[in-house]
Amino acid sequence: MTEYSVRHRTIYRYLQPVAQSQHLLHLAPRPTARQSVVDCAVRVTPEPTRRVERLDAFGNRAEWLALEDPHTTLEILAESRVVEAALPAPDPAGSWPWEAVRRRLEAALDVAEREAVDFLFDSPLVRPSTDLSAYALASFPPGRPVLAGAIDLMGRIHADFRYDTTVTDATTPVDRVFAIRAGVCQDLAHVGIACLRAIGLPARYVSGYLLTSPPPGMPRLVGADASHAWFAAWCPPFGWVDLDPTNDVLPGTGHVTVAWGRDYGDVAPINGVVVGGRDHTIEVAVDVAPPA
Repeated sequence: MTEYSVRHRTIYRYLQPVAQSQHLLHLAPRPTARQSVVDCAVRVTPEPTRRVERLDAFGNRAEWLALEDPHTTLEILAESRVVEAALPAPDPAGSWPWEAVRRRLEAALDVAEREAVDFLFDSPLVRPSTDLSAYALASFPPGRPVLAGAIDLMGRIHADFRYDTTVTDATTPVDRVFAIRAGVCQDLAHVGIACLRAIGLPARYVSGYLLTSPPPGMPRLVGADASHAWFAAWCPPFGWVDLDPTNDVLPGTGHVTVAWGRDYGDVAPINGVVVGGRDHTIEVAVDVAPPA
Protein backbone atom coordinates (compact mmCIF):
# COMPACT_ATOMS: atom_id res chain seq x y z
CA MET A 1 0.00 0.00 0.00
CA THR A 2 1.30 3.46 -0.91
CA GLU A 3 -0.05 6.77 0.37
CA TYR A 4 0.08 9.97 -1.66
CA SER A 5 -0.77 13.57 -0.92
CA VAL A 6 -2.32 15.53 -3.79
CA ARG A 7 -2.33 19.32 -3.97
CA HIS A 8 -4.13 21.06 -6.86
CA ARG A 9 -4.10 24.85 -6.78
CA THR A 10 -5.85 27.04 -9.37
CA ILE A 11 -5.85 30.85 -9.39
CA TYR A 12 -7.96 32.99 -11.73
CA ARG A 13 -7.02 36.67 -12.06
CA TYR A 14 -9.55 38.90 -13.82
CA LEU A 15 -8.85 42.16 -15.63
CA GLN A 16 -12.07 43.66 -14.24
CA PRO A 17 -14.21 42.65 -11.24
CA VAL A 18 -16.42 39.60 -11.66
CA ALA A 19 -19.91 40.50 -10.49
CA GLN A 20 -20.90 36.89 -9.80
CA SER A 21 -19.92 33.42 -10.88
CA GLN A 22 -20.89 29.78 -10.56
CA HIS A 23 -18.51 26.84 -10.78
CA LEU A 24 -18.72 23.05 -10.90
CA LEU A 25 -15.71 21.24 -9.44
CA HIS A 26 -14.46 17.70 -9.98
CA LEU A 27 -11.39 17.84 -7.74
CA ALA A 28 -12.01 15.13 -5.14
CA PRO A 29 -10.52 11.69 -5.89
CA ARG A 30 -13.01 8.81 -5.94
CA PRO A 31 -12.58 5.36 -4.40
CA THR A 32 -11.71 2.58 -6.84
CA ALA A 33 -10.67 -1.06 -6.64
CA ARG A 34 -7.05 -0.01 -6.15
CA GLN A 35 -7.52 3.39 -4.49
CA SER A 36 -9.04 4.52 -1.21
CA VAL A 37 -9.49 8.16 -0.21
CA VAL A 38 -8.28 9.09 3.26
CA ASP A 39 -9.51 12.68 3.16
CA CYS A 40 -10.09 15.60 0.82
CA ALA A 41 -10.60 19.30 1.51
CA VAL A 42 -11.36 22.05 -1.02
CA ARG A 43 -10.74 25.65 0.05
CA VAL A 44 -12.09 28.55 -1.99
CA THR A 45 -11.06 32.21 -1.70
CA PRO A 46 -13.12 34.37 -1.58
CA GLU A 47 -15.59 32.32 0.40
CA PRO A 48 -18.53 31.24 -1.78
CA THR A 49 -22.00 32.47 -0.95
CA ARG A 50 -23.29 28.96 -1.49
CA ARG A 51 -21.70 25.56 -2.04
CA VAL A 52 -23.32 22.16 -2.49
CA GLU A 53 -21.60 18.79 -2.69
CA ARG A 54 -23.19 15.80 -4.44
CA LEU A 55 -22.50 12.71 -6.54
CA ASP A 56 -22.91 13.24 -10.27
CA ALA A 57 -24.51 10.83 -12.76
CA PHE A 58 -21.33 8.73 -12.90
CA GLY A 59 -20.80 8.50 -9.15
CA ASN A 60 -18.06 11.14 -9.01
CA ARG A 61 -17.86 13.54 -6.11
CA ALA A 62 -18.76 16.98 -7.47
CA GLU A 63 -19.18 20.38 -5.82
CA TRP A 64 -21.15 23.40 -7.02
CA LEU A 65 -20.13 26.91 -5.93
CA ALA A 66 -21.81 30.28 -6.24
CA LEU A 67 -19.92 33.54 -5.61
CA GLU A 68 -22.24 36.54 -5.52
CA ASP A 69 -19.86 39.30 -4.37
CA PRO A 70 -17.53 41.16 -6.77
CA HIS A 71 -14.02 39.71 -6.96
CA THR A 72 -10.91 40.07 -9.12
CA THR A 73 -9.20 36.82 -8.10
CA LEU A 74 -10.45 33.33 -7.35
CA GLU A 75 -8.27 30.69 -5.73
CA ILE A 76 -9.34 27.06 -5.44
CA LEU A 77 -7.08 24.71 -3.49
CA ALA A 78 -7.87 20.99 -3.30
CA GLU A 79 -5.78 18.85 -0.95
CA SER A 80 -6.28 15.10 -0.71
CA ARG A 81 -4.67 11.97 0.64
CA VAL A 82 -5.15 8.65 -1.11
CA VAL A 83 -3.85 5.13 -0.53
CA GLU A 84 -3.15 2.90 -3.52
CA ALA A 85 -2.69 -0.84 -3.68
CA ALA A 86 -0.43 -2.49 -6.26
CA LEU A 87 -2.86 -4.90 -7.92
CA PRO A 88 -1.66 -7.47 -10.47
CA ALA A 89 -2.27 -6.50 -14.07
CA PRO A 90 -4.97 -8.54 -15.81
CA ASP A 91 -3.87 -11.08 -18.41
CA PRO A 92 -4.91 -9.69 -21.80
CA ALA A 93 -5.34 -13.21 -23.19
CA GLY A 94 -7.91 -13.91 -20.48
CA SER A 95 -10.35 -11.30 -21.73
CA TRP A 96 -13.26 -12.10 -24.05
CA PRO A 97 -12.96 -11.86 -27.83
CA TRP A 98 -13.84 -8.31 -28.77
CA GLU A 99 -16.72 -9.39 -31.02
CA ALA A 100 -18.26 -11.27 -28.08
CA VAL A 101 -18.15 -8.11 -25.99
CA ARG A 102 -19.93 -6.17 -28.72
CA ARG A 103 -22.61 -8.86 -29.14
CA ARG A 104 -23.16 -9.12 -25.40
CA LEU A 105 -23.96 -5.43 -25.11
CA GLU A 106 -26.62 -5.66 -27.79
CA ALA A 107 -28.80 -7.21 -25.06
CA ALA A 108 -27.15 -6.12 -21.80
CA LEU A 109 -28.31 -8.37 -18.97
CA ASP A 110 -26.87 -7.13 -15.68
CA VAL A 111 -26.12 -3.80 -14.05
CA ALA A 112 -22.46 -3.72 -15.12
CA GLU A 113 -23.37 -4.39 -18.74
CA ARG A 114 -26.12 -1.78 -18.75
CA GLU A 115 -23.72 0.77 -17.28
CA ALA A 116 -21.18 -0.09 -19.99
CA VAL A 117 -23.80 0.64 -22.66
CA ASP A 118 -23.81 4.29 -21.49
CA PHE A 119 -20.26 4.60 -22.89
CA LEU A 120 -20.97 3.15 -26.34
CA PHE A 121 -22.24 6.31 -28.02
CA ASP A 122 -20.95 9.66 -29.21
CA SER A 123 -20.67 12.34 -26.54
CA PRO A 124 -20.31 16.12 -26.88
CA LEU A 125 -16.49 16.13 -27.17
CA VAL A 126 -16.16 12.71 -28.82
CA ARG A 127 -18.44 13.08 -31.82
CA PRO A 128 -16.18 12.32 -34.80
CA SER A 129 -17.32 12.84 -38.36
CA THR A 130 -14.29 10.94 -39.58
CA ASP A 131 -14.69 7.14 -39.66
CA LEU A 132 -12.10 5.94 -37.16
CA SER A 133 -13.06 2.28 -37.41
CA ALA A 134 -10.32 1.45 -39.94
CA TYR A 135 -7.65 2.81 -37.60
CA ALA A 136 -9.19 0.93 -34.66
CA LEU A 137 -9.61 -2.39 -36.49
CA ALA A 138 -5.87 -2.62 -37.13
CA SER A 139 -5.67 -3.50 -33.42
CA PHE A 140 -8.71 -5.79 -33.43
CA PRO A 141 -8.37 -8.63 -35.94
CA PRO A 142 -11.07 -11.32 -35.71
CA GLY A 143 -11.15 -13.17 -32.40
CA ARG A 144 -8.56 -11.04 -30.62
CA PRO A 145 -9.11 -10.71 -26.85
CA VAL A 146 -10.56 -7.26 -26.17
CA LEU A 147 -7.89 -6.22 -23.66
CA ALA A 148 -5.08 -7.31 -25.99
CA GLY A 149 -6.62 -5.18 -28.72
CA ALA A 150 -7.06 -2.19 -26.40
CA ILE A 151 -3.43 -2.39 -25.28
CA ASP A 152 -2.28 -2.55 -28.89
CA LEU A 153 -4.45 0.47 -29.73
CA MET A 154 -2.96 2.38 -26.79
CA GLY A 155 0.56 1.64 -28.01
CA ARG A 156 -0.23 2.73 -31.55
CA ILE A 157 -1.72 6.03 -30.38
CA HIS A 158 1.40 6.58 -28.26
CA ALA A 159 3.61 5.94 -31.29
CA ASP A 160 1.54 7.75 -33.92
CA PHE A 161 0.53 10.90 -32.01
CA ARG A 162 2.91 13.60 -30.79
CA TYR A 163 2.47 15.00 -27.28
CA ASP A 164 2.26 18.76 -27.89
CA THR A 165 0.77 21.36 -25.54
CA THR A 166 0.62 24.09 -28.21
CA VAL A 167 -1.70 22.70 -30.89
CA THR A 168 -5.02 22.05 -29.09
CA ASP A 169 -7.23 23.42 -26.35
CA ALA A 170 -10.14 22.08 -24.30
CA THR A 171 -12.56 22.53 -27.20
CA THR A 172 -10.51 20.90 -29.98
CA PRO A 173 -12.64 18.24 -31.71
CA VAL A 174 -11.35 14.69 -31.89
CA ASP A 175 -11.39 14.85 -35.71
CA ARG A 176 -8.82 17.64 -35.60
CA VAL A 177 -6.60 15.72 -33.18
CA PHE A 178 -6.78 12.65 -35.41
CA ALA A 179 -5.90 14.72 -38.48
CA ILE A 180 -2.84 16.45 -37.01
CA ARG A 181 -1.74 13.42 -34.94
CA ALA A 182 -0.88 15.64 -31.97
CA GLY A 183 -2.32 16.92 -28.70
CA VAL A 184 -2.20 16.59 -24.94
CA CYS A 185 -3.30 13.73 -22.68
CA GLN A 186 -6.95 14.77 -22.93
CA ASP A 187 -6.78 14.59 -26.73
CA LEU A 188 -5.05 11.21 -26.83
CA ALA A 189 -7.66 9.83 -24.45
CA HIS A 190 -10.43 11.14 -26.70
CA VAL A 191 -8.84 9.42 -29.71
CA GLY A 192 -8.74 6.10 -27.88
CA ILE A 193 -12.37 6.49 -26.81
CA ALA A 194 -13.50 7.43 -30.32
CA CYS A 195 -11.71 4.43 -31.84
CA LEU A 196 -13.25 1.92 -29.45
CA ARG A 197 -16.73 3.35 -29.83
CA ALA A 198 -16.32 3.31 -33.63
CA ILE A 199 -16.18 -0.49 -33.56
CA GLY A 200 -18.96 -0.91 -31.00
CA LEU A 201 -16.91 -1.16 -27.81
CA PRO A 202 -17.55 1.00 -24.73
CA ALA A 203 -14.88 3.42 -23.56
CA ARG A 204 -14.84 6.10 -20.89
CA TYR A 205 -12.69 9.11 -20.06
CA VAL A 206 -10.75 9.13 -16.79
CA SER A 207 -9.33 12.26 -15.15
CA GLY A 208 -6.66 12.21 -12.50
CA TYR A 209 -3.06 12.93 -11.61
CA LEU A 210 0.40 11.40 -11.93
CA LEU A 211 3.05 11.03 -9.26
CA THR A 212 5.18 14.17 -9.65
CA SER A 213 8.55 12.57 -8.95
CA PRO A 214 8.93 8.88 -9.85
CA PRO A 215 10.72 6.34 -7.63
CA PRO A 216 14.51 6.14 -8.10
CA GLY A 217 15.44 4.54 -11.38
CA MET A 218 11.97 4.96 -12.92
CA PRO A 219 11.27 7.36 -15.81
CA ARG A 220 9.24 10.49 -15.18
CA LEU A 221 5.87 10.14 -16.91
CA VAL A 222 4.56 12.81 -19.27
CA GLY A 223 1.74 14.83 -17.73
CA ALA A 224 2.97 15.18 -14.16
CA ASP A 225 2.60 18.63 -12.53
CA ALA A 226 -0.83 19.04 -14.15
CA SER A 227 -4.13 17.25 -14.33
CA HIS A 228 -3.78 14.08 -16.34
CA ALA A 229 -6.21 11.96 -18.34
CA TRP A 230 -6.45 8.51 -19.86
CA PHE A 231 -9.21 6.20 -21.08
CA ALA A 232 -10.71 2.92 -19.90
CA ALA A 233 -12.03 -0.01 -21.92
CA TRP A 234 -14.66 -2.50 -20.75
CA CYS A 235 -12.89 -5.87 -20.81
CA PRO A 236 -14.90 -8.79 -19.40
CA PRO A 237 -14.31 -10.67 -17.18
CA PHE A 238 -12.01 -8.00 -15.68
CA GLY A 239 -14.45 -5.10 -15.98
CA TRP A 240 -13.04 -1.66 -16.75
CA VAL A 241 -9.30 -1.50 -17.44
CA ASP A 242 -7.45 1.84 -17.57
CA LEU A 243 -5.04 2.64 -20.42
CA ASP A 244 -2.75 5.68 -20.60
CA PRO A 245 -1.79 6.36 -24.25
CA THR A 246 0.30 9.41 -23.33
CA ASN A 247 2.76 7.15 -21.54
CA ASP A 248 1.85 3.74 -23.07
CA VAL A 249 1.18 2.13 -19.69
CA LEU A 250 -1.65 0.48 -17.82
CA PRO A 251 -2.15 2.90 -14.90
CA GLY A 252 -1.15 1.54 -11.53
CA THR A 253 0.32 3.09 -8.42
CA GLY A 254 1.25 6.68 -9.16
CA HIS A 255 -1.88 7.27 -11.23
CA VAL A 256 -4.48 8.90 -8.95
CA THR A 257 -8.05 8.64 -10.24
CA VAL A 258 -10.33 11.63 -9.69
CA ALA A 259 -13.41 11.06 -11.87
CA TRP A 260 -14.72 9.39 -15.01
CA GLY A 261 -17.34 10.17 -17.60
CA ARG A 262 -18.08 10.11 -21.32
CA ASP A 263 -15.43 12.72 -22.15
CA TYR A 264 -13.52 15.67 -20.66
CA GLY A 265 -16.65 17.82 -20.49
CA ASP A 266 -18.26 15.54 -17.93
CA VAL A 267 -15.35 15.74 -15.48
CA ALA A 268 -13.42 18.96 -16.14
CA PRO A 269 -11.64 19.93 -12.90
CA ILE A 270 -13.31 23.37 -12.88
CA ASN A 271 -16.18 24.53 -15.08
CA GLY A 272 -17.82 27.90 -14.63
CA VAL A 273 -20.06 30.72 -15.75
CA VAL A 274 -18.76 34.21 -15.03
CA VAL A 275 -20.52 37.58 -15.23
CA GLY A 276 -17.94 40.32 -15.86
CA GLY A 277 -14.20 39.95 -15.51
CA ARG A 278 -13.34 40.31 -19.23
CA ASP A 279 -9.89 38.84 -19.92
CA HIS A 280 -8.28 36.67 -17.28
CA THR A 281 -5.22 34.56 -16.58
CA ILE A 282 -5.10 31.12 -14.99
CA GLU A 283 -2.33 29.59 -12.90
CA VAL A 284 -2.48 25.86 -12.18
CA ALA A 285 -0.05 23.90 -10.02
CA VAL A 286 -0.33 20.20 -9.17
CA ASP A 287 1.84 18.15 -6.86
CA VAL A 288 1.48 14.44 -6.09
CA ALA A 289 3.97 13.00 -3.64
CA PRO A 290 4.30 10.76 -0.60
CA PRO A 291 3.28 12.67 2.56
CA ALA A 292 6.08 14.69 4.11
